[in-house]
Amino acid sequence: MNALTVLISCPDQVGLVTNITRVLAAHQLNIIAMREFVDEANKSFFTRIACTGNLGDAEKLKEKLLENLPNAAEVNLITQQEKQIAVLVTKEYHCLAEILIKNQFKTLGANVQCVIGNYESLRDFTEKLGIPYFYVDHTNKDKSEFEAEVKAIINRFEVDYLVLAKFMRILSADFVKDYAGKIINIHHSFLPAFIGANPYRQAFERGVKIIGATAHFVTDNLDEGPIITQHTNHVDHNFGVKEMVRAGKEIEKKVLLEALELIFEDRVFVSGNKTIVFK
Repeated sequence: MNALTVLISCPDQVGLVTNITRVLAAHQLNIIAMREFVDEANKSFFTRIACTGNLGDAEKLKEKLLENLPNAAEVNLITQQEKQIAVLVTKEYHCLAEILIKNQFKTLGANVQCVIGNYESLRDFTEKLGIPYFYVDHTNKDKSEFEAEVKAIINRFEVDYLVLAKFMRILSADFVKDYAGKIINIHHSFLPAFIGANPYRQAFERGVKIIGATAHFVTDNLDEGPIITQHTNHVDHNFGVKEMVRAGKEIEKKVLLEALELIFEDRVFVSGNKTIVFK
């Protein structure tokens, strides 16, 4: 028996669940889990269905589903194949290390095809784990030249997603457009406060009591793309700057890996600037 994930988004109307399940049953597919959500404000319907059975003619199944759904419906049929990713880094190692260790022990849910960095700092660690590392220097280059070099490397591989693991370069609108809906970023959740360098020192000096991290899809609006997941931790007067930075890194790792797991398991829909996440 083969596993199949069915993802559907469409305008909402009465009878959608009945129509969908009837088509799946007619194709001898057994539903083992089904989650659905209606965005009442936008009159939109979303569902994720995990099935088992012999898929047979995938195009025929997709066509039949579309026949039983409203106009403008989107249907994706996903067999259980691991996603392929490229990771972009600068100097900080904590998020990259978490990704590569899980990749090494086959628990990431995806395969890391390559790591691309604008410094050499993380080459040795990456290559020790058998992953190719590509250095692209950003100095004395305009953004378009730098990004063209990065894209040339990415395009050598079959990549489903780009993961910005503390990659500290701002990407252009053209670059983001080329990989729309495929770039995941992680940052501290102090934004829009404490912009720029040393955010944890700024937070410490303001006596912040909660620190957190946000994982989101990248859009043209810097750090404002659809949020996938967020977490916070409480801190107090016992935390100095070093302790806050250490706690911040731990929560950044946790949030990024949680977001990646959700994405690699096809549990995230993007609707405008929001997400629907079926955990």
